[in-house]
Amino acid sequence: MSTARLRARKLSEPTIARLPVYQRIAEGFERRGLSHIDSRQIGELAGVTATTVRRDLAGLGSFGTRGAGYEVSVLNERIAEALGHDRNYDVVVVGIGNLGRALVNSSNFLIRGAQLADLYDSDPEVIGTEVAGHIVKPLSGEVTRATVGVICVPPSSAQEVADRLVRADIHAILNFAPQVITVPLGTAVHYVDFSIELQILMYHLNNGTGPLGGGLLHSLGIAASSQSRGT
Repeated sequence: MSTARLRARKLSEPTIARLPVYQRIAEGFERRGLSHIDSRQIGELAGVTATTVRRDLAGLGSFGTRGAGYEVSVLNERIAEALGHDRNYDVVVVGIGNLGRALVNSSNFLIRGAQLADLYDSDPEVIGTEVAGHIVKPLSGEVTRATVGVICVPPSSAQEVADRLVRADIHAILNFAPQVITVPLGTAVHYVDFSIELQILMYHLNNGTGPLGGGLLHSLGIAASSQSRGT
């Protein structure tokens, strides 16, 4: 199946959210030298049913084998193609405080195919310093055109930064600021708010709910059966 056809198939939002988890599980198997993985193993580690795994992966085409499961390397590649990891992306980050600095210095921040283009800040003490191999530029200047813009500024500045990113023809924004921003139609925004995630986690803890009704372990994506076997 061609990459174009893979991207043309519409995946549900829950499926899209689970695919990176499946990929991390498959990558773990690959690092251990294991060539195959089945839907039951993926489901136990991801905290969902095997049926959910099979339904999610069916959206990527037919490549699993009954009784043998999925070839790990093929599974990794199919998920990468579906999520666009086989393309090249330029990323700019605005706000090089504690969070922004931690992100750009993390080895897990950028997906395959993504590269850090520029860093921006408005603090004179930060501008001109070197972070993650890049010299931080003043936000007052022109923002480099990129594929993705990452906002790591205080909430009061988030909308202004978003406006500047849109003017730089950046139409995909990852917003870490705890502030809802307004963008034109055709610009995608994804919010990452740790306080909201913590509230959701506490809800599962306090109500004994989760993907499989298993309380805190399942809200963390850890299946109780896997925990009991020490896997």
